[in-house]
Amino acid sequence: MLHDQAVLRGRRVTLRPMTVSDFSQWQEVRDRNREWLEKWEPRRPAGAPDVIESRSAFAARCRARDRERQLGTGFGFGIFVGSRFCGEINLNGVQRGPFQTSYVGYWIDEACAGNAYVPEAVVVLTRHSFEDLGLHRLQIAIIPRNAASRRVMEKVRYREEGIAVRYLEINGVWEDHVRYAITSEEWRERRSELLREWVVDDGS
Repeated sequence: MLHDQAVLRGRRVTLRPMTVSDFSQWQEVRDRNREWLEKWEPRRPAGAPDVIESRSAFAARCRARDRERQLGTGFGFGIFVGSRFCGEINLNGVQRGPFQTSYVGYWIDEACAGNAYVPEAVVVLTRHSFEDLGLHRLQIAIIPRNAASRRVMEKVRYREEGIAVRYLEINGVWEDHVRYAITSEEWRERRSELLREWVVDDGS
């Protein structure tokens, strides 16, 4: 893929594929944020290695993400502010053919929350999705009570499409999700506004 090793830059954040050399910093953030994050994530399957505790499991995860990029089925990025690792944002389940769509997922270190790094990362990834990868639609699904994540969608003003009932298994429970979306046509209409607000330096 042309974008196998893409590094994407916003006003403050840099998005890049994770590598094994990121393990120590990633492990520290994930371990410190277990309580903050686990209530919003799928439960680890029984018998699966704990990626947080195993460098080899993290290396396998990085290789799987590399393979997804090579196949064009997924694009995963760490969110960095300077050299500091702050979270992750991913394009998951890329579908081509008549769909040309993907699902966006993200998480942020609680210590970095409140700085609007995630909405900036979402806009950077949206531009990459439509302008580099040629996708037509992005979808984001959020548990209704996850006010912080829904606030990200309010800030970037992606379109709300309603409730998907028992949409995903989260921490052992089938949870409803609010679905948000943006299409390439909407991106073209709002591109200048979004880039000016979140990506391009003031005065550029």
